[in-house]
Amino acid sequence: MKEIVIISGKGGTGKTSLSASFAYIEGKNAVICDCDVDAANMHLLLNANFSKREDFISGEIAVIDKNLCKNCGKCEEVCRFDAIFTNKNYRKIDPISCEGCWYCSRVCPVNAITMEKQKAGDIFISNIKQNSIMAHARLGFGAENSGKLVAKVKQIGKDLAKKLNTPYVITDGSPGIGCPVISSLSGANLVVIVTEATVSGLHDLQRVLKLVKTFNLKAVCIINKFDLNQQITQKIEDFLSKENVKLISKLPYDETFTKALSKAKPIVEYDENSKLSILVKESWKKIKGELK
Repeated sequence: MKEIVIISGKGGTGKTSLSASFAYIEGKNAVICDCDVDAANMHLLLNANFSKREDFISGEIAVIDKNLCKNCGKCEEVCRFDAIFTNKNYRKIDPISCEGCWYCSRVCPVNAITMEKQKAGDIFISNIKQNSIMAHARLGFGAENSGKLVAKVKQIGKDLAKKLNTPYVITDGSPGIGCPVISSLSGANLVVIVTEATVSGLHDLQRVLKLVKTFNLKAVCIINKFDLNQQITQKIEDFLSKENVKLISKLPYDETFTKALSKAKPIVEYDENSKLSILVKESWKKIKGELK
């Protein structure tokens, strides 16, 4: 079983759309992981049915028992996150601001504050198009520990792949270089970086490739919408050559791509015989070839 992680240095490069296309092409031979838990949307393109759900419990939150609280204000004095405020004759916790540091509970003279486990999101397993299966999640509003949630989704996906004996795990990572991206890269056999022909696309490609190389992972690249700026595209190609990163393909700007999104379909499903669909299929074939 091989895991292919698709990432991008910035949002809007077409990373998730390409991930969904690769998932559609491979069908039941791949388990899909949507690790963009802060803004998950691949379920829309793959028609996920959310057949299984479980709570993601992570971190703790302070809870004040108003019947015990003497409204002395000591907890509010020590809170560095402005998470405690006065509510009538007792103090109350703002769950969005609370960082679960325990300090307030330590200083409370009447033990009115307890720390409770916090639900930070939801984890799903879904049946999707092409008789495949997907592990995905949704981080709660204001919740932290997205890296831990990504790790959980990846583990579920790999367990499913082993159980079903599928040869591939296709993981759609988050954009950027933050904690969720680092977590999504863990254990990858190949990293596919999707960039675009813009100044920010080149800049963020450089940042994310540096991160990938920190973990000694093999990476390849796809330039999406390469014909928007041929000069930037050439700079990207020169950079990839210098860094010994293989360029898998250059995909042109095509309004069919947008039309497919409006119909909640991957491009290879919406118009399988279009020039762009053929290029995406060829890209996936080359990506699999890099694993051999």
